[in-house]
Amino acid sequence: MELTLGEAFDRIELANQNVLIGRENIGAATEGARLARAGLLPSITLNAQQYRTRTVGSSTGTTSLYNRFDGSLDGSAALLNVQQIATWQSSRAGVQVAELDYLSTVQDTLASLGQAFFTHLRNLKRRTVIEDNINRARVLLTLAENQFKAGVATQIDVTRAQALLSTAEQSRMQQETVVYQSELNLKRLLNLPADEPLLLERFSVRRTEPVSGGQSLEAEALALRADYQSALHAVEQAKLTVRAARAERLPVLNAVGQYGYSAPDVMDHHQKEAWLAGLSLSLPVFDSSRSDANRRIALAQLRTSQLRLDALEKQVAVEVRSAVQDSKSRLAQISAAEDNFALAQEELRLARLRYEQGVADNREVVDAQNRLALASDNLVEAVHQYNLARLELARSRGNVRIILTKKSP
Repeated sequence: MELTLGEAFDRIELANQNVLIGRENIGAATEGARLARAGLLPSITLNAQQYRTRTVGSSTGTTSLYNRFDGSLDGSAALLNVQQIATWQSSRAGVQVAELDYLSTVQDTLASLGQAFFTHLRNLKRRTVIEDNINRARVLLTLAENQFKAGVATQIDVTRAQALLSTAEQSRMQQETVVYQSELNLKRLLNLPADEPLLLERFSVRRTEPVSGGQSLEAEALALRADYQSALHAVEQAKLTVRAARAERLPVLNAVGQYGYSAPDVMDHHQKEAWLAGLSLSLPVFDSSRSDANRRIALAQLRTSQLRLDALEKQVAVEVRSAVQDSKSRLAQISAAEDNFALAQEELRLARLRYEQGVADNREVVDAQNRLALASDNLVEAVHQYNLARLELARSRGNVRIILTKKSP
């Protein structure tokens, strides 16, 4: 399976368990809102009763038998129920919160997937770097053996080259484990079978200076960040919950009605029509402080939601500014790593030339190859850290998919 970062993003919204759980939470919140709305709609019930009664006269001692059948449609409708209305409004706000929580989960999951994707690419690139180190070590070993046979070098030169090759091969074995583990982690996020072959398409973020962090960028992030919008709607939901708790002490007015017939037996042609219509008013007088406790709980939840919102607003500002600064720093580190890599290549070229000419032993070549290996690895790591920094900047701004538009040509 050959996978691009965009395809991985598309797949994760259909396969990742955390995303799927978030989608189920939306369904549960939607049904809860429907359930709350049902309390405001008319309710009609069909009732049917057939019973037989035997009575004994208190003075005569005689017994009497009675048959009776009652069939009716009973209905009720809320005319005034402020608490139920506020509960329904709170449930509808809860649906919005669940939807925004889902979007926040998607963004966090996409960020985690992007990190795993870039990490696996980094590990694959490191394995390539180690393969290059092994090839250079083999070339040096061949050169040392030839120099030794020609009487220009000593046995220690051959031993140094063998040790360098052995160290590089050991590093390759260790890197194979690292690559295997990062591949398993990526497959876990994508819900792929562990034994399915996986190839990643190369992806490199365009090296551009990020926009300067400021109030405009922070305002944009607050508008796009699903977690902040979720916290904002959670405050509104908490306010409606407080309103519903306060409405517990208000009267409730219902319209009630009943229509049916009564007879000794079912369908015996002696039925009599019966009906009832009226209004029902209830007003709580004493509820053992239950309504006061519910109101205090709702107020505590409101204060908690407001504190979380304030903290998240400050957190978003810090994350955006930090991500912008980190991106700038990581970009500068790539240039430094590229310069260091070029210098290490030139150093190795000169050291190998001196060794081939017989004016020095191969210690300079071994040291130069080690420095080139380190410079190569530092360059790979610098590019990786820059990709992660731009990914974090996209996440902090509220849209991880922005990273897809920053691909290098």
